[in-house]
Amino acid sequence: MKLKKQRKKATGDFNKKTTAPRPEGGIYLKKPEDIVAKAWDLAEPLCLSEGMELIHVEFQRESGGRILRLYIDKPGGVHVDDCATVSTQLGDILDIKLDTEFPYTLEISSPGIDRPVSRFSDFKKYSGNMAKIKTAYPIKGQKNFKGVLRGVLDENIILQIDTETVVIPFRDITKAKLVNLNGDNTC
Repeated sequence: MKLKKQRKKATGDFNKKTTAPRPEGGIYLKKPEDIVAKAWDLAEPLCLSEGMELIHVEFQRESGGRILRLYIDKPGGVHVDDCATVSTQLGDILDIKLDTEFPYTLEISSPGIDRPVSRFSDFKKYSGNMAKIKTAYPIKGQKNFKGVLRGVLDENIILQIDTETVVIPFRDITKAKLVNLNGDNTC
């Protein structure tokens, strides 16, 4: 279940890149990780006030342009009306408070069967579930792992792959999701 809404900021020429400071003296956010962090900070209180949990935020370039995608959930599951509520309210907040020069499409979605896992606490919460994890740096010669989450230890994620246990530093994880046992989607 997804709801998309095109968001174009009222300031700036979006067909050219600019590094000009904003009139208030701030600088536009340009790094995807900064945009994600700011969107998370703005979206989480809204989601909580609506009785929902913010699961994951991503900002990436896709074939149709840049997408700011938020995954939300609540007990009993998310419905299209929930996505519409969050999209309408959050869109207005982002238009005012998310200082980026990039036009983007705001997409609010349920986590689905291949649920993203992004917070450290989620790795503990979903212990016992099958997951795919992609890392920034190789561990034992590989960056892609699929196995059963066995919890956390210090700042590391413990993953059981067949008879081997792999310790993955949380800070090195670039993408992680629970795996639908009926399918084998790539990470």
